Amino acid sequence: MKGKANRLEMIKMLISSREMCCQEEILHALQQVGYDITQATLSRDLKQLKVAKAASINGKYIFVLPNDTLYKRVDKPLPVTDMLSSTGFLSIRFSGNMAVIKTRPGYASSIAFNIDDANLPDILGTVAGADTVLMVIKAGKMPEEIIHQLQNVDPSIR
Repeated sequence: MKGKANRLEMIKMLISSREMCCQEEILHALQQVGYDITQATLSRDLKQLKVAKAASINGKYIFVLPNDTLYKRVDKPLPVTDMLSSTGFLSIRFSGNMAVIKTRPGYASSIAFNIDDANLPDILGTVAGADTVLMVIKAGKMPEEIIHQLQNVDPSIR
């Protein structure tokens, strides 16, 4: 059985990645990824997460999360199975001894943690937001060298 904390994270990912109008939709999506819970349990989970309903652009009422930038709605959602296997990396750009890594919403802190935890010799440190990582690099290092080092941490970085 999968734990409650994991289930709550999955509910947040589902709500942030697609428009869902009723609890049955959420229950069905949870069942597809292996969470078999009752409607009553889901209702308690939604209350704990402070999930609300709000009008979407097209006038439908959909579930939304509280103002949490880690789970803001994305324009092009990934299927749930891809979200679970994705590192979240989108792009990297360099300027002098700094680099900016763009990620999917909510992935920046885990990518920054992995970079810092790897103790790469040419990376002095990172600062993470919701979907952006600022990385400070030792002076004089070429972007190709840094990308090569980062690929040992996350192979999707190119």
